[in-house]
Amino acid sequence: MSRIKTHVKKGDTVVVISGAHKGAQGTIKEVQPSKGRVLIEGVRMIKKAVRPSQQNPNGGFVEKEGPVHISNVKLADAPKTEKKAPAKKASKKK
Repeated sequence: MSRIKTHVKKGDTVVVISGAHKGAQGTIKEVQPSKGRVLIEGVRMIKKAVRPSQQNPNGGFVEKEGPVHISNVKLADAPKTEKKAPAKKASKKK
């Protein structure tokens, strides 16, 4: 699979524009350019089965973010700073 040019980077605030999670907003935790996917904080939470280990002797399930295709994501609008437009000069009519 070819590498896709990314328009977002880690730490950007993005909005999901299509798919099951349309409208969800979050911050990018990880970008996977070789797969063309991003991990967004709090979006597309999946349950992952975990085997018993010393840290988790009972095993069980862990919730973590699942990847979203980069084409389904756009940058969220940054808060705009209010700037007044310059005053227009009155034109003289004859």
